[in-house]
Amino acid sequence: MRFTKPYILIFLIFLSFTTIGQVKNIGLPEIRNYKRTDYKGGTQNWNIDQDKNGNLYFANNNGLFQFDGSSWKKYSLPNSSAIRCLKIDDDGKIFVGGYDEFGYFKANSKGKLVYFSVSKLINNENIKAIDFIWKIHIHKGEVVFQSFTRAYIFKNQKLKLLESPNRFQFSFQVKNQLYFQDISAGILEYKNGKLFPLKGTAVLNTTEIWGMFPMPGNKILITTLDKGLFIYDNDKIIPWETEANNFIKKNSSLGGVTIKDTFIILNSVLDGMIICDLNGNIIQHINHKKGLQNNTVLTSFIDNKNNLWLGLDNGIAFINENSPFTYFGFSYDLSTVYASVAYKGNLYVATNQGLFYHSWSNSIKENTFKLVEGTTGQAWNIQVIDDQLICAHNRGALLISGGKVIKTLDNKGHFGFKPIPNRPNYLVGSTYYGFTIFEKTAGGLSYKNQVGGFDLSANTFEIDEHNLWLKKDNLIYQLTLSDDLNRFKSIKTHKNLSNSVKGIGSLQRIKNNVYFQTDNRFYKYSQEQDLFFEDKKISAVFKDVPKIYSLTEDNYSNIWYIFSESLGVLMKQKNGAYKNTIAPFSSLTGNLVNNYISVNTIDPENILIGLTDGLAHYNSKLQNYSASKPMAFIRSFSYPGDTIILGNGPNKIEMLKIPYSANRVKFTFSSPTYENLENVEFSYQLEGFDDRWSTWSSISIKEYTNLREGDYKMKIKVRNSHGIQSEEAVATFTVSPPWYRHFLAYLFYILLVIASVFFIRNRVKMKIRKNKYYETIEQRRLYLEKESKIRQEQYELEKEIEKLKSDKLQIKILAKDKELVNNSLQVVKKNKILNGIIYKLKDINVESFDDSTKFQFTKLNKSITKEVNADKSWKDLEKHIKNVHFDFLKRLKEKYPTISPRELDLSTYLLMNMSTKEIAEIMNISNGGVELARYRLRKKLGLNKKENLIGFLMSI
Repeated sequence: MRFTKPYILIFLIFLSFTTIGQVKNIGLPEIRNYKRTDYKGGTQNWNIDQDKNGNLYFANNNGLFQFDGSSWKKYSLPNSSAIRCLKIDDDGKIFVGGYDEFGYFKANSKGKLVYFSVSKLINNENIKAIDFIWKIHIHKGEVVFQSFTRAYIFKNQKLKLLESPNRFQFSFQVKNQLYFQDISAGILEYKNGKLFPLKGTAVLNTTEIWGMFPMPGNKILITTLDKGLFIYDNDKIIPWETEANNFIKKNSSLGGVTIKDTFIILNSVLDGMIICDLNGNIIQHINHKKGLQNNTVLTSFIDNKNNLWLGLDNGIAFINENSPFTYFGFSYDLSTVYASVAYKGNLYVATNQGLFYHSWSNSIKENTFKLVEGTTGQAWNIQVIDDQLICAHNRGALLISGGKVIKTLDNKGHFGFKPIPNRPNYLVGSTYYGFTIFEKTAGGLSYKNQVGGFDLSANTFEIDEHNLWLKKDNLIYQLTLSDDLNRFKSIKTHKNLSNSVKGIGSLQRIKNNVYFQTDNRFYKYSQEQDLFFEDKKISAVFKDVPKIYSLTEDNYSNIWYIFSESLGVLMKQKNGAYKNTIAPFSSLTGNLVNNYISVNTIDPENILIGLTDGLAHYNSKLQNYSASKPMAFIRSFSYPGDTIILGNGPNKIEMLKIPYSANRVKFTFSSPTYENLENVEFSYQLEGFDDRWSTWSSISIKEYTNLREGDYKMKIKVRNSHGIQSEEAVATFTVSPPWYRHFLAYLFYILLVIASVFFIRNRVKMKIRKNKYYETIEQRRLYLEKESKIRQEQYELEKEIEKLKSDKLQIKILAKDKELVNNSLQVVKKNKILNGIIYKLKDINVESFDDSTKFQFTKLNKSITKEVNADKSWKDLEKHIKNVHFDFLKRLKEKYPTISPRELDLSTYLLMNMSTKEIAEIMNISNGGVELARYRLRKKLGLNKKENLIGFLMSI
């Protein structure tokens, strides 16, 4: 949707400014254009109506279009023909007429508009074609569908026909009367099912009548396509020779509508529309140049808030007539406005393009503002000082008279001028490079000098009896002028107003005193004490005011202030108190000029406000209907499988149940509030899901997913551009639980748990009994095992005892063997000694002995030899060893059959742990022979070098 908002303010005309009702003859109202691409419709919007819920309906070439303030919806006739007319009755039925089709739309149980054809009641044998239905009227309980050939009267679900005398043009309702125009019979009045001609109206048969409106004194205003305007009075048709008639004759009429029987809106083919009073004086003229997207107005409609809707040949327009604001902007050749002033019959406006003016004694509805000659460029201010008009301009300080510059006081760029207290003949001006002094002389204002000692500049400065104050770069400069005004004799800066108050927000003059403000606390300066002190009385006035950025006091002691790019005013009351007003100015938010608050209060009905794209005119005496409480609607409620639409008639959502599988819901919101739509905001809360209300937002859609089962209540409220909140709109619904969390499912779960407990209990009992049985068996088995184990341990103990005994015996045997071996070795040693003795005795020469000695010697030798030969200890030893180690020798022989007897003996000696020396002596071989025998034995046994021979033999 495209929004064209020509902020156009036309500066009033002192005596010609008349405001009757809500229509203003100063400037233009807010205009909002809806293009075909916004509502995705066709060309030509023929008719407009509104239902009780505030929804608007448009009869369009592509069908019926509904607008709820948030979204557009399209509804078509069965034959998809263009809709030329519509009318809504008190029951919410939307009667429509198209080509060869007419009937009505009505909301079904789910809120969707469903079409019911009335034309089906026609007997097709008698009527071959219906043609276009051009007008629909609800007249005394009857619904009248008018085509060119006849009218169809619908009542109590029955249809009757009203034939035209020749051919109908159009039909009109004027208060309680219904009139038809016939191309040959003139204007006909419909009464009790019949047509009665009005006298004297046949003179209009050569033209098309497009509108009939009530006038005072039971007169009727008739608008024609190409003949102009006429008054029907006392059976006579009289031309209405007025300003409005001249306009219609020039631009052709397409009908219109009245506003409270006070104003008449007249549509035209060529030049938009006009609003005139009952005397035919044009109050407003709105066309393409002034903001309409199309100059052909096919229909006009006044909604329930007295705003104007226009159905155009291409598009739709909304005109905010109920607002106390009108605007002057591009169509009046105005750009950014920094200041305005009314002076000697002219209205002067300082803009970024120069100083413009307009006469203030003639109508300015059509004329643009003119540029004051020589002022092209940035004009910062325009002021009346001592009955002289002086402009602060980029080109310097300029004196203005009429439409031209009469004198350049100083060629340096200036921001503004202020009189010097106690020095009535002097002015101080703020320039781009400090300050200048102007002197009032007999010849008028003249430049005196540049003030020395200070070269900073700013548009925000004030002056009192002692100091000139300048706010710049978050600092306040306190400047004291010398007596001759040639220089500043002292300059101080202030960063804070006190130790506890940081920063300085603004500098302004209130009640002729200079005030310094920060965080809505206002301070004055004490020259005697050289400090700032708070004026609690003024601070109290701003206690409940939003944090301000800057302010100005007008001629009526009203205090205008800027906050968050918005405007507010503290209106001075008769009792001296102030009334804070913010809401009416919400439409100006974002359009005010930064750092320049331009409010020119000529009187309470003429307040001019500078904007970035023109000038706004505000009449504080007019009632602002848009400040009433808005309505909020939950426009639709959708979930997978179904959609319920609210706001189409009286239907409401009862407690609705949706399945758990469809627990994704979407809501759309709407509010039939059409003023300042960009500032309309919604807030919502889904009770059962949201803990608090959502923040305000212009988004009109909300979706929830994965909702758990339970009861929910969707609440929605809307806040209009004036900050006024609506009542809550509510929709309740229930999300059914999934089958596995259904009540019956829980009942089944309980029964299942009980059965499971019973089953488990019996199983446990059986298990316990079985376990006890098996426990008894197990205990018996364990007892037997333990008994068997004890017996086995007893047996093994006995075997161990036997083994110990055997080992002990074996040890004893081995000990005896060792002892026997030792004894045998002693015998062997003895024999060896004896053999040595025998050997040595052989070396003795016995021949030298005497016989007795020789006998004794021989006897000794024989005795020794006998002892040696008679000793059998070694053979006994060998026999004993073999007997003791018989089993070992047997196992060794079985395992190694190739082993020799001598190797068996060696193995026995090794098993007995005999040393090499002992073995050598027993076997009568050398130690080396023992080692060789050991090597051969290892080889025969298959042992490697690392294996222990004795350990191996012991393991056999």
